[in-house]
Formats: sequence, structure tokens, C-alpha cells
Amino acid sequence: MRSWPITTDDVRGAHKMLAGVARVTPMESSRHLSGLIGSPVHLKCENLQRTGSFKLRGAYVRIAGLSPVQRACGVVAASAGNHAQGVALAASLLGVHSTVFMPVAAPLPKVAATREYGAEVRLHGATVDEALQAAQRYSEATGAVFIHPFDHWDIITGQATVGLEILEQCPEVRTILVGVGGGGLIAGIAAAVKPLRPDVQVIGVQAAAAAAYPPSLAAGRPVMLEHFGTMADGIMVGRPGDIPFEVVNTLADGIRTVSEDALSRALLLGLERLKLVVEPAGASPIAAMLEQPESFRGPVVAVLSGGNIDPQLMQRVLRHGLAAAGRYLSLRVRLADQPGSLAGLLAVLTRVDANVLDVAHVRTDPRLGLTEVEVDLHLETKGPEHCALVVSELRTAGYVVAE
Repeated sequence: MRSWPITTDDVRGAHKMLAGVARVTPMESSRHLSGLIGSPVHLKCENLQRTGSFKLRGAYVRIAGLSPVQRACGVVAASAGNHAQGVALAASLLGVHSTVFMPVAAPLPKVAATREYGAEVRLHGATVDEALQAAQRYSEATGAVFIHPFDHWDIITGQATVGLEILEQCPEVRTILVGVGGGGLIAGIAAAVKPLRPDVQVIGVQAAAAAAYPPSLAAGRPVMLEHFGTMADGIMVGRPGDIPFEVVNTLADGIRTVSEDALSRALLLGLERLKLVVEPAGASPIAAMLEQPESFRGPVVAVLSGGNIDPQLMQRVLRHGLAAAGRYLSLRVRLADQPGSLAGLLAVLTRVDANVLDVAHVRTDPRLGLTEVEVDLHLETKGPEHCALVVSELRTAGYVVAE
């Protein structure tokens, strides 16, 4: 096996360094997911880490490795959330001044948390890329050390401690699933696990709408996506890091992609069945199991990489997740515009036990006749089979239904 700049002793040293700084996060089992894939499933709960994600580990190891002269110059980073908070807390614990550039539209709770952890926050640009460019210019102008979120060996060494803990907490593990953005976490886990347990599969999961690794692995080099966007902002990275790519290309056992529907259903499952608040990026391993339950060799450890989700995003994602799970149904039904028509429609819905959340009349569509009206309905339902039953009963009753 190839010799990397980090060794098992390096990872153990980083783990010792992080004692009292980063939590040894719990490993929880899931009966629901175990039943789904037919093998034990355990959850590595980095969403319960300090700052709400694994990012503290790598940030602390990176900043701790700076020379006194470098520390005196301070550090700078760019992030919309998790990396910002990890750098802010790590720098504060080490007595180093930190400046973090965040997009102007960064969620207010994440901006406030980054400030509370001790960073000087500067809002700049509409995207993380623009904030990143501003951070790099600041580094060049001031001498502050730029702390990259994933493309540095010290960062990867810190993240590798997650893999070490997995082997200690679940020695029987056969597959590790981990969300992938730039690749720092999966690279660290693979570098920690493979030398000790080459039989363990380390599989990455990316949002299909922002999956830079599959084309990069096919090309044999990091490739920049032209267009990408996903609700999973924690793994929304358009190009793999050079260093993580090298590790993933050599050690990892593949990258799976998951849909936005699967991500939202996974987040909903985390709340309903697992009793865990997980951001979409952290829920990506669960999404992979929901979409391909038969394809993972157990026991499986799913790394829930973070739990920092903006309440407004959570509200939107939960609505999306409920709809994807067949728990919401939106319909447009055409009626005769006369007294009693709506009551008749509602009677059918009552008969099939569909709860009406919202009703709106549409009379201005030019396709409607003078004596017709369309009704937009938003219903609470009990799953895909119930949704199909509702539509079937309405059509049987003679209604024209558009889903």
C-alpha cells in the first residue's frame, strides 16, 4: 500500500492532541436502517461534535501545527458555515486571532455562531467562491495563514481521527459511508482505516446535483463542474481538492450519488426515527441507504458529518421530504362553479381520510369555461399508497384531477 505523508501514528497523535478539545462522538445503532439493509447499521454522530460538525478536528490540528511566527499573524478562512465555526473555535482555543469571510447571504445563525466562537466575521460576496477569493487576498495582504477547508494534509490528519474512532467503537465494521464535498473527511477516514483494516469498504456519497468526484475519477484528475447546486450546502463543492482526490482515487471504494428527494427524506427520517438533527450533507449516507439498501455490506457505519441546519432551510427541506415520502399531496381539481360543489369534493376527501391543509379557488385561467372553477388543494396524506388512493377516488367520483 502506498505510503502517505500521514501515518497511523500521526493520526493517533492527532487524536491525543484533540483530547479535551473535540468530543469522541457517540456511535448509535438504528433498528430501522438495519432492517432496511438487512444488516446492522451504526451512526457516527459528528452532528453532536462541538460546533456541530467534524470540522473542528482538522481546523485544530492545522492551526496547532503553525509556528509561533505564523500564529502571531493570525489565520483566515472562508466558509458559509461548518468550516467557519470550526476555525473560529480552534483559533480561540489556541489563542490565535481568526478572520472568517462569509457570503453576504450566509444564514444568520451560522454567522452569529462564528462570531460567538471568537472570529472576526467579514461578509463578502454572493457565494462561497467569492468569499474564498477575498480570504486569499486578505492572506496575501496581511500574512494571515489561510486555512483551507479540505486541501491540506494537517486538515486531513485531523479528520482522520473520525476513522480511528470508528474502528475502536465498531471493530466489526465492514462498510463506512461518508458524505463527500471537497473530500477531506473521506480522505482522512480512508487514510486512517485502510492501513489497519484493508477489508473495510470506505464509500463516499455525493449529491447528484453537485457530484464532482465521479467525472474527476473518470478523468484521473480533479475536474471542475460547470453547474452545480444542492440543498446539501455542506458538500456543495464544484471541484475535488488535489490532495483528497489523490487519496480517494487510491484508497476509497467508490462514490455513490443521491437525489435531492433522497436527501430530504433522509433528513426527515433522522428527525422522526433517529431523533437526530442532521443537516442534508450529514444525512447523505442515510440517503444512500434509502436509495440502494441492498448494495452495502454490513455492519455499516454511516458518518453523520454535521447538524448545522438553518431553521428556514429545515422548514423547506422538511416540506420537500414530506412530499417525497408521500405525506403531502398537491392537486388541482376542476369543479362546476356552483353552490355545493366544494362540499361534495371535501366529502370525497373525508371518505378517504385525507386531511385538507389549504384550499384556493382559481377562476382566472383562460382554459376554464364560464361555469367552471379549479381548486388547488394541499393535503396531508399517509404515504404513496394513500396518495394513489386519493387520486383514484377523486377520478372515480368524476373529477378532473391534475397532480
